Amino acid sequence: MEKAAVTDTIRTETKTGAGKYAVTVLAVIAVLALCAASLLGGEIALSDVQRGTLRILAIVCGCSVLYCFIIGEIAQNFSQMDKLWSLLPIVYTWIITVRGGFRPRLIAAALVVTAWGIRLTVNFARKGAYRLKFWTGNEDYRWSIVRANPVFRHRIAWTLFDLFFISFYQNVLVLAICLPALAAMESDAPLGWIDFAAVAFAVFFLVLETAADELQWKFHEEKKRLLADGKSLSELPMPYRLGFNTFGIWAWMRHPNYLGEQGIWLSLYFLAVGAGVSYHGLFHWSAAGPLLLVLLFIGSSALGESISAKKYPAYAAYIRQVWKYLPVRRFHPETDGEG
Repeated sequence: MEKAAVTDTIRTETKTGAGKYAVTVLAVIAVLALCAASLLGGEIALSDVQRGTLRILAIVCGCSVLYCFIIGEIAQNFSQMDKLWSLLPIVYTWIITVRGGFRPRLIAAALVVTAWGIRLTVNFARKGAYRLKFWTGNEDYRWSIVRANPVFRHRIAWTLFDLFFISFYQNVLVLAICLPALAAMESDAPLGWIDFAAVAFAVFFLVLETAADELQWKFHEEKKRLLADGKSLSELPMPYRLGFNTFGIWAWMRHPNYLGEQGIWLSLYFLAVGAGVSYHGLFHWSAAGPLLLVLLFIGSSALGESISAKKYPAYAAYIRQVWKYLPVRRFHPETDGEG
């Protein structure tokens, strides 16, 4: 949601110091530079099989765009794409794998993506996102907060945002993160250390994301149980009275789940490198998808932190103490949370 989070990014980073804001700006510049290098560093050439496969993927993507926009507007539930986010990459990678002749590199990518998709679908399902009436279900809480932004006070403004960002851009992005598999689909290069390392890192990040989401789920379920007993947040035992999770890896980094999500797709990109289709040993146009995903999470993490900082007084201390993705310093709820 980076477009909707630009204002929140500026406010949040300004509150936590100019240095933090500078890091965000530098990260955006670095990602855009890598994206440009990947797109401009070599010729974008596709075989007949790749072009035919891309057409099939584009048709699926286009149908999903129309579905998300039309159903979202009718039902006024704007999490239609959120529900498909974990399912479409499975479809895309298996289409590529089948049309690529079930090459080992493609099978490895499809299996990792399938495991990733099942995990994400289960995690979203237990939050009440899926119903038999498929257009209903719990909407991602952030959309209502974004809708409250004065920018969207006119209905047409939100409708355009729904069309171009929620429905179109996010669908195209989900397709784009799968394109490294398309780039590698006709390579007969034998599997090498780059491929094995790519899969190993992808599995590592998948385990990290799974563990982080499980800790997050258990924390908030216990917090809800305690609040259901009639207590206020300030009356809960530590660390629940902080309001936000500081268990396990969450004490060491603010967004381990986001790190895992980005890491999986960046790792899978290196299957294209292992396939020998990259230029200068690293760059390929298909890197644009995973890099744009990183850009998305810069905005999404900023939006989430701005929401948490407004809800929980101790969250500002958490931001100051704990890095976003690197386990440099640990947060101690009993001392840091009371500061």
